[in-house]
Amino acid sequence: MLKHLLIENYALIQKLDAEFLKGLTVITGETGAGKSILLGALSLILGQRADTRVLRDQKRKCIIEGTFDVSNYPVRELFEENDLDYDHVSVFRREITPAGKSRAFINDTPVNLALMNTITSRLIDIHSQHESLLLGKSSFQFDVVDGYASIESKVESYRKQFSRLLAARRELEMIEAKEKSSRADLDYFNFQFEELEKAALDPVEYSQLEPALELAKNAGDIRFSLEKALWLLQGEEGGAGQVLGELTVLFKPLTSYGTTYEELAGRIDSLLIETRDIQMEIERLKEGIFHDEAETARLESRMDQINKLLLKHQVQDVESLIKLKNEYQDKISDSVSLEHQIEKLTLQLTEDEKNLMSMAAEISAARKAAIPGIQKHVLSMLKDLGMPHASFVIHHEVNNALGYNGTDLIRFLFNANKGGDLQEVSRIASGGELSRFMLSIKSMISLRNLLPTIIFDEIDTGISGEISTRMANILEDMANDMQVIVITHLPQIAARGKHHLLVQKKVDGEHTNTFVKHIDQKERILEIAKMLGGENPTKVMEETAKELIFNRRKTII
Repeated sequence: MLKHLLIENYALIQKLDAEFLKGLTVITGETGAGKSILLGALSLILGQRADTRVLRDQKRKCIIEGTFDVSNYPVRELFEENDLDYDHVSVFRREITPAGKSRAFINDTPVNLALMNTITSRLIDIHSQHESLLLGKSSFQFDVVDGYASIESKVESYRKQFSRLLAARRELEMIEAKEKSSRADLDYFNFQFEELEKAALDPVEYSQLEPALELAKNAGDIRFSLEKALWLLQGEEGGAGQVLGELTVLFKPLTSYGTTYEELAGRIDSLLIETRDIQMEIERLKEGIFHDEAETARLESRMDQINKLLLKHQVQDVESLIKLKNEYQDKISDSVSLEHQIEKLTLQLTEDEKNLMSMAAEISAARKAAIPGIQKHVLSMLKDLGMPHASFVIHHEVNNALGYNGTDLIRFLFNANKGGDLQEVSRIASGGELSRFMLSIKSMISLRNLLPTIIFDEIDTGISGEISTRMANILEDMANDMQVIVITHLPQIAARGKHHLLVQKKVDGEHTNTFVKHIDQKERILEIAKMLGGENPTKVMEETAKELIFNRRKTII
């Protein structure tokens, strides 16, 4: 439950420090004093967004801090799941800086607004004047039925799995679109891959291909040159080899005449040896050179094949062609893989849909079983609130399509008058009817959900007379099991408060400030007397106020 609320630099509030207790707390004050400002500030620690317009002093940050006793409510797991320090008395704080930055903290640990809302929504429910519009919203109607049926956890589990199902369906659609596109191009990919695969591309081969082709084309000329070289080296009439042999014989005797002749003779011997080696190498080359038209044609064909592939694919080298071939192979493999993925995902989706249909059927049965009890409870409450002829029906349909809420369609149909046609709740025009209907709903779901705290902001709109007393009885009953805080203009409701907070607006120089204080019994009598008879109440009004306070309960007729 809410124990303490600190507000600094928010709207008309310079600083406010309010304590809240168990039971029924009423908040009263003149119109415009700032009662609803309290809820606006409190909504910030419930995760709502804010901007710098809420800052009273634009040079200082705004701080809203709520202290909650969470010891008796199942939120510890949420704390632990999100690495938050759990404490039986936990502090939720929001700060809005003059620069417009918003920060949220739970027990001094920074958190995002979504997480803050997730936790605080388990602790407090605020019903504002405009929240009655929720009655006509499908999401709220499902929440009411699910809360009464106590299947919130089942519905949450279903919705999580349904969200995953939707994600899987989107994934399947994307894969199918990709596979369809891939299938359309598959023949092209196969053709290109097979052409490149058959080419048996080898960068080393291609680097040697052009020299080999040149050699094959000029084999005749090369052989002729080699044969002529051999003739020059070993010709019978003055070949180079013969000449060097004669020089060797000639210089051999001269070596005894000094080192100069000896060195020259050695050089001639070396030339003779090198010449004989050259001669042998030329002979070897000549034996390997011959004109082969078939080989030349083969090399030309091979060269032409690779050059055409380079030109076709607009790349510069064989390495790029090999890379391209591998890419085509990957695309072919991807296409096959996509088919397998589609098959696997389709089977999984079928299984998931089957499981969800089973979950939806179980949820639908629980809702169907709960609906009569809800109708009975609400109609009973409406009768107590002075609407004995009201009709309320929850229209429930089941279809075969899975949706966010399972397979159910739910509509709240209502009519406040005897003999009238049932209509969608959203078409209810009377503010008083809306208030009483919403109070009936809220009292029912709050008690079943065991919320720690519920706050009503002028739930008494359009209410007066005996109905006010009956509404006060209901609020008082609710406060037996939970903390109920009511902002009210009705003395009948204000008199039922176990605790009474008075909101006042005071002008201090050029500034207007909103203050809140707990008032004692004497002050309460005066305050309720003012609500009955104006700013200057008579003794009769004061006696009436006492009667309202001390006659704690009026029997409901």
